[in-house]
Amino acid sequence: MLKLELRAGSSRSMAYFSPVLALLLTIFFGALLFMALGKNPLTGLQVFLIEPIRSKAAIAELLLKTTPLVLCALGLSVCYRANVWNIGAEGQLIAGGLAAGSTILFFDTGTPGLSGGMVLLLATCAGVVGGAAWSSITALLRDRFNANEILVSLMLTYIAQLLLMYAVNGPLKDPGGMNFPQSKVFSSDFLLPHLFQGSRLHVGFIVMLIASGLMAVFVYRSFAGYRLTVGGLAPLAARYAGFSSRKALWLSLLISGGFAGMAGAFEVAGPIGQVLPSISPGYGFAAIIVAFIGRLNPIGTIFGGLVLSLFYLGGEMAQSRLGLPSAITGLFQGMLLFLLLACDTLINYRLRWQK
Repeated sequence: MLKLELRAGSSRSMAYFSPVLALLLTIFFGALLFMALGKNPLTGLQVFLIEPIRSKAAIAELLLKTTPLVLCALGLSVCYRANVWNIGAEGQLIAGGLAAGSTILFFDTGTPGLSGGMVLLLATCAGVVGGAAWSSITALLRDRFNANEILVSLMLTYIAQLLLMYAVNGPLKDPGGMNFPQSKVFSSDFLLPHLFQGSRLHVGFIVMLIASGLMAVFVYRSFAGYRLTVGGLAPLAARYAGFSSRKALWLSLLISGGFAGMAGAFEVAGPIGQVLPSISPGYGFAAIIVAFIGRLNPIGTIFGGLVLSLFYLGGEMAQSRLGLPSAITGLFQGMLLFLLLACDTLINYRLRWQK
């Protein structure tokens, strides 16, 4: 008699192959999706995957969207390594963007004061502090009351969105904005400088690359990163070794919130240039997929960020060129996540027949 048995059997190389396989399967099922929608699958895939990277300007837009995705994913990767399930990077990004925007508006009075570079530095620091402060609420409730960090961090996202709506309809509202819920547009001196003329790609992309390298050193070459990893993989061994789970909780959430807040600051002081009711199209949630595509590796998140950024731009192209709804982006993101989990399961637990 034959029966199906699951046996663990994976290697590091196979684990890194899983995202590639999931991406290929996503492209295959994406072609079937275009066929179901009555579109030519080859044309659909070309518009979705090729058009967004066909020119230098398009590539610059790809890298621009990659920046907040990777910054959020860097922090989430640290949390997930420590077995702390932060789902609220979107709310932390909003809090950071609101703090950074408020800082810029405070100094953007039209009178001589601090230089634009100093204000941008202060705004970035305010964004980091704002995001970390927002994530500290989750850490406090988990630490003091053993609240579930998944639910707390997720619910705090909606509170952050309501706080942002209050700000743009109240204290930050532009008096000369014809009653629209938005702040005034920042002066050009208080916007992040662009890397290339004619593109919106700003210096935040360079900061993101540096941050990825520093986080790789932190995770793989520092004792603090080692403690976080051990605490996530083997909590009992970490406790036996004297590693504090409380410190791991606070450190991972503060790092995650800080990076998400930095992403919000770069969005407000970069492509948006003001405080709007919507700072992010969902970068904080998409960063969860980015983190797992990158295998919780700070360098790998750059690859994941490029993929999800391509999906964002491809979804916009599909709307304008093919007349498809905006939900196409979410469909591709969902397929990628589902197929990634399926590939991980099949690779980590190979199916075998046993007599």
